[in-house]
Amino acid sequence: MKRIALDAADIRILSALQQHGQLSKARLAEICSLSATPCWARLTRLKAAGYIRGYHADIALGQLADFAQVIVTVSLSRHRKADFDRFEAYINGRDEIIDCIATGGGVDYIMKVISPSLTAFQAFVEELHAEDLGIDRYMTHFATRQVKSALPNIAKLAGARAK
Repeated sequence: MKRIALDAADIRILSALQQHGQLSKARLAEICSLSATPCWARLTRLKAAGYIRGYHADIALGQLADFAQVIVTVSLSRHRKADFDRFEAYINGRDEIIDCIATGGGVDYIMKVISPSLTAFQAFVEELHAEDLGIDRYMTHFATRQVKSALPNIAKLAGARAK
């Protein structure tokens, strides 16, 4: 998709949606200090340009169930494109892995895994090894409590683009 030039009003719209989720036309316009029709036209343009991928609820998982949250770092034994593609295809098919980033430096991937128990997490690790994904080494870090969880400040990230 072609990148479009964003101005301060576009950034306000994106920030409002990030903070509040899907809003009515009137409420979004009010938050963004715009009239309803131009606000909705901008929103339509931002959606068409791919800036908005979807709307989600922020579920309090701890209210729903007890679970184990584990950060797993993974280094692959080989670093060919096919090795990365095979590992990433597997990771994308696993519901337990809620976040995964490829990194440069000491490890190849950092994953956040949510599991209903440590026993279930161990079963997941055993399945990971059984798939023969070329894992050289991995390290687990068990989360004991959430200290911070935040979304990025869109206005700061956009910086000079919105001026």
